[in-house]
Amino acid sequence: MPRGLLFLLVLGGCSGLESKPLDPAKSEAEFRARRIDDPGLTTYLQSHGLTLRPAWSLETLTLAAFYYHPDLDIARARLMGAKGAETSAGAWPNPTLNAGLEKVMGSVGPGVSPWVYGFDLQMPIDFLWKRGYRVDEARAKITGARLELGEVAWQVRHRLRSALLDEILARREVELRQTELALRSDLAAAAARLQSAGEASRLETDRARAELAAARVALEEAKGRAASTRAVLASAIGVPAQALEGATFDWPAIDSLPQESALSIAPLQQVGLLNRLDVRRGLAEYAASEAALGLELAKRYPDVTLGPGYLFDQGDKKFTVGLSISLPLFNQNAGPIAEAEARRQEAAARFLATQARAIGELEAALARYRANLAQLASLKEASDATTRRVEGVRRAVELGEADRIALLGLQLERAVVDSARFEALRRSQDALGALEDALQHPLASTLEFRVPESSPRLQEDRK
Repeated sequence: MPRGLLFLLVLGGCSGLESKPLDPAKSEAEFRARRIDDPGLTTYLQSHGLTLRPAWSLETLTLAAFYYHPDLDIARARLMGAKGAETSAGAWPNPTLNAGLEKVMGSVGPGVSPWVYGFDLQMPIDFLWKRGYRVDEARAKITGARLELGEVAWQVRHRLRSALLDEILARREVELRQTELALRSDLAAAAARLQSAGEASRLETDRARAELAAARVALEEAKGRAASTRAVLASAIGVPAQALEGATFDWPAIDSLPQESALSIAPLQQVGLLNRLDVRRGLAEYAASEAALGLELAKRYPDVTLGPGYLFDQGDKKFTVGLSISLPLFNQNAGPIAEAEARRQEAAARFLATQARAIGELEAALARYRANLAQLASLKEASDATTRRVEGVRRAVELGEADRIALLGLQLERAVVDSARFEALRRSQDALGALEDALQHPLASTLEFRVPESSPRLQEDRK
């Protein structure tokens, strides 16, 4: 084979960059076209044993967020880069081809070529398995990138849970405010009638009207909050707000929180320390820093390069063997070793700090949850007691033994207690979410927390 053709074949193995320019207008149109009834999303849900019901649950919405959310695509790209770095770390270095050409300008003997040319290959040899340290470091970073993807997925799920909680509770708050407004409207009308009959003072009527106005303002504020929660929920999923138009959402167990007896600090701490993604990622980062330190220690020893070659010297053909060794005369790689040692110590300190923070967050979240759970139980007892009193007075009104004003007062008292119980439920659910976040593990969900390493949405697009 001619030498020129061989050279062209070598160059032909180097592919050029495939240009993929970004088109903001196109990407915006694609984002606005996202739907929660997308066939690809339906297939993804079915692969997890879930089907679309009339109402979306936390489990189905979590998978929808895993399907759409752009933060996961960023983490997946980082994981892909880490896998590429492993390929780079494990690759043998390419040999270097050196060529030379000379011409003797003086007189040469008859029949002797005036040309001197040759070439040699510089082939690095890894006697100390430095490539192995690079591979170990790259694999540890892959583990860290995979755990980082899990952390991002957990944060997506955590924000989604909070947004869905706000969406459902906002609607319930509107209903509570409407009930309170109706009761205060009846009370204000009754107070006005009593004043006209001379049985109540103007001060009592004005107070009833002021409370009615406050209830009307509270209802409008609740409606305003309810109007904004759906947009927040759409953002948590990774779809435009219009994608949720007409959708209904359900959280059947929103009032059923795990009791304190079901939560023991010891096993929860164990789960938190073993399964928290940031703790496990800290271990992976420490393993990578150890491999990097091992590589710097191995660099104290010389690098060896073998250089076989060929030389045509004025008609004489010569084969050469060269050997080059880097001589560590002026330094023993002490600086990079010290830097790698410091990075390992930093990784160890970060791991211990993460572990301590995990313990503190878990204990604080558990204490907060227990306190809110106890308050919720007390308010439930108060609500039940008020309901019994309301029923008793209702029967008395039917028998003519009590007036309607007393019944309205008790009904309003129950509405106030129910409102306080509602706020306690919100705080308890927030505390449960904080406890799950401290554990990075769902406590009230049957969905197995798994996130695909490649985007299921892009997989469907390629089909």
